[in-house]
Amino acid sequence: MNRELVKKIRAEYPAGTRAELVQMDDPYRNMEPGLRGTVKAVDDMATIHIAWDNGASLGAVYGVDII
Repeated sequence: MNRELVKKIRAEYPAGTRAELVQMDDPYRNMEPGLRGTVKAVDDMATIHIAWDNGASLGAVYGVDII
């Protein structure tokens, strides 16, 4: 993953930011569009780790999932 892109995503989604799910492709979880959560961190692969309001802790994959 490009370091500059990770830096940009971390600036856009700092810890504490509220996020809303638009689309997530996860066959193991029922994550409905409109679900909200709080950003916990962005890792070195640009995955945005979110504590969802439904109790799930699931990362949004940059370029795959839409928040």
